Amino acid sequence: MKLQDILYKVNIKSVVGNTSIEVNALQIDSRKVVDGDTFIALKGTLNDGHSFIDAVIEKGASVIVCEILPITINPKIVYVQVENTEIAAGIMSSNFFENPSSKINLIGITGTNGKTTVATLLFNLFTALEYKCGLISTVQNQIANEIILATHTTPDAISLNTLLNKMVSQGCTYVFMEVSSHAIHQNRIAGIEFKVGIFTNITHDHLDYHKTFDEYIKVKKYWFDNLPPTAFAISNADDKRGMVMVQNTSAKKIFYSLKTIADFKGKILDNSLSGLHLSINEIDVHFKMIGEFNAYNLLAVYATAISLGQQKNTVLQILSNLTGAEGRFDYIVSPQDKVMGIVDYAHTPDALLNVLATIKELRQGHEKIISVIGCGGNRDKSKRPIMAEVACEYSDKIILTSDNPRNENPEDILADMQKGVNVVTKRKVIIIPDRMEAIKIAVSLAAYEDIILVAGKGHEKYQDIKGVKYDFDDKKVLKEMFELLGK
Repeated sequence: MKLQDILYKVNIKSVVGNTSIEVNALQIDSRKVVDGDTFIALKGTLNDGHSFIDAVIEKGASVIVCEILPITINPKIVYVQVENTEIAAGIMSSNFFENPSSKINLIGITGTNGKTTVATLLFNLFTALEYKCGLISTVQNQIANEIILATHTTPDAISLNTLLNKMVSQGCTYVFMEVSSHAIHQNRIAGIEFKVGIFTNITHDHLDYHKTFDEYIKVKKYWFDNLPPTAFAISNADDKRGMVMVQNTSAKKIFYSLKTIADFKGKILDNSLSGLHLSINEIDVHFKMIGEFNAYNLLAVYATAISLGQQKNTVLQILSNLTGAEGRFDYIVSPQDKVMGIVDYAHTPDALLNVLATIKELRQGHEKIISVIGCGGNRDKSKRPIMAEVACEYSDKIILTSDNPRNENPEDILADMQKGVNVVTKRKVIIIPDRMEAIKIAVSLAAYEDIILVAGKGHEKYQDIKGVKYDFDDKKVLKEMFELLGK
């Protein structure tokens, strides 16, 4: 494809050279550049692509897209100066693959909690409705039965369009995609056309990146502000920012709720360990999923499916048999003592509160709740004491442990968490930095029908320590400890 065609709709400040040349591939990673490639210099949080311009020219790059032109211009190279290279990367990669998002029904899901569950449920629902589907999520990317490992909640612009193009070429008609605040802010979804935008909820998260809660909200809202009039904006009316999120959108607004009048109104009739009994727009349905938070997830999915023209009875019948995403209220029961071990990705105070409140609500009264809680390193420190405080309030025993310390000292993370432990709750708390040992101790403390929550990592099958990812699967470790200790 010619460079001039790839630059369609890009905000260009100046051009040096001939834009009618052919482009082999687009690259944002200088290490991947080969002869004839176009290199887009992104200003990242750690590295600035502009500092690699000389290196990529040596490797054979024929086109440089940048915000600041180099002092020395190579006459053999085409330079395109743009307003914003992040936005340019999104638009260019979309053009390069002939706008794959316009050829499918792309459904995006954003919010602090529930993104993965909603995306996975939609994928499984529409697959059961006999559509060929794609999934782009935190847990994994998927084209029908083909699973592709995910590295980010939302891939970079080039990877995303490569993936969407592959989905189109393989006949996908619906694609369900988690849209993270990082991806919106970094313009990874620039040039992407969405059929539906779903808002689940917004709570305290990613303030290490966005700095303020207001900024975090603004970033999410920006996506809805830019949805086209042909799209649907589906929002949680019970979240206090659910109305605000879609107030300026041109898309058709659809609301779901458990508490107020809405397009899709749900009511919890029963919530137990055997599942949810809901009334949705006055239709009674039993679901296998557990907890109020999943009632919201199911409502979001139902609202989306019906807005997209699917038959309500068929949709509800399929949904009633589905389970959630891996690592989201994912549980096993020990064979001897019937101890319930729950693995959940809860890594924000609100998500942890949701899970623990659900457990407390569902228990009969005699069971102890034992929580194993960790916090990630190099992430928002302000939520650490709140996580510990929430765990103390809702648990009978708390084990504070390591999560993914990354490049931080685990002891420092644990010290931050302990600030949320007061004098009264201190007697409940055990500090065990080693995560495997922490899970082992939790299992050893559990008696008949007690409930163990292992929170923070969910679907992740590794621990990130000093840049090295070690094999570690919470659910697998739980199962091994049940066997080892004869539970």
